Amino acid sequence: MISAWATGAIERLDEEMAQVGPTPLRPFPLPGDWGVRLWLKDESVQPTGGLKHRLARALFTTAIATGRIVEGTPVVEAAGGAMAAAQAYFARLLDLPYTAVMPEGSRGEGVERLGGTCRPVHPPPAIYDEAAGLAERLGGCYLDYYTSAATVDWRGGSLAEELFGQADRCPAWIVVGAGTGATSAAVGRHLRDHRLPGKLAVVDPENSAYFPGWASGADDYATGMPSRIEGIGRPRMEPGFVASLVDLVVPVPDAASVAAARRVREVTGLAVGAATGTNLWGALELAVRMRDRGVRGEMVTVIGDAGERHLRTCHDDAWAQGRGLDWRAYAARLARMLNA
Repeated sequence: MISAWATGAIERLDEEMAQVGPTPLRPFPLPGDWGVRLWLKDESVQPTGGLKHRLARALFTTAIATGRIVEGTPVVEAAGGAMAAAQAYFARLLDLPYTAVMPEGSRGEGVERLGGTCRPVHPPPAIYDEAAGLAERLGGCYLDYYTSAATVDWRGGSLAEELFGQADRCPAWIVVGAGTGATSAAVGRHLRDHRLPGKLAVVDPENSAYFPGWASGADDYATGMPSRIEGIGRPRMEPGFVASLVDLVVPVPDAASVAAARRVREVTGLAVGAATGTNLWGALELAVRMRDRGVRGEMVTVIGDAGERHLRTCHDDAWAQGRGLDWRAYAARLARMLNA
C-alpha cells in the first residue's frame, strides 16, 4: 500500500505540472510557397528552463510510486547541467536531500541555488559508479536517468501528450533530438497507439551512436565518443531509445547546429542551445523534402532550452572557432534557403 507521504508527494508533482501548464507553440517563418508550416514547441518556459524538466518530474513520480523514494530519502544522480538542476528543483519541492555527481568543471550553480549539493568527480566516466556507490552508502536512491528513462510514468506530462492536445491536426513530422531517448519514445508510442498519420524523426549530432545504430539495426551500437552538442547524442544506444518507433534519423553536422541555433535566436530573440539548432536543421531538411515533392502540411520541432549561458557558447564566435565549428557556410545556406 502506498504511504500517505508518497500519495501527497505525487499529488504535489501533479499540482506542479498543472500550474506550469502547456508550453507554447511558436511559428517559425518559412517561405509561403513551400506550403509547409513549422512550429517550435518552446520548452524554455519550463520552471527550470528546458525539456529536462518533464523527464525529471517523471523520474521522481516513478521512483516514489515504486517505493524507491520514501520520505526523507537522499536522492543521487550522475548528471550535470539542465538535468541536475531540474532534479534539484523537484527534490526541493519534496523536501528531499539531493546530490548531483558530475564531472569536474561542469556547471553546478543551478543545483546549489536550488538547495542541492554538487560532487565533482574525475575522470568523467567515473560519475556513474560514484553516484551508485554514494546512494548505497547514504541508503538513498540513485535515479540513473539514462536507464530509468525507458520505464518512466509520464502521468500525462510527456511532450507527446501535450503536443497532440495542442495541435489542430496531426503534424506530418515531429522532429526531436535524443539524449536518453525518452522523448522520442513517448512521441513514437503516441503516434502508434492513436494510429496517427504523422511520422517521427530524430536528429543526431556528430559522434553519436543513434544514427549508425538505427541505420544498422544494432541496438547495442556504440561509438565511444562524446557528443559536442549539449543535451543530445550519446556514445552508445541508451535503453530509453526505441529505434523501432523512429521513422527516420537525420544526422546533422555540429557546425550546422550552431548556425541554426543562431537563426532561431534571430527569429525568436531566444538564446537557444545548439541542440535546438540541431532540431531546426533537421526539420528544415524535411521541410525542403516536402516542398520538393509538393507535399503540404505542418511540422513541429522543439526549443529544448534557452538562456544567457548559450551566449557564451554556440552564439559566441570565439567559442565556435575554438572547437573547429565553421558555422558560416551553413548560415549562408540557411539565408539562401529561407529568404528565397
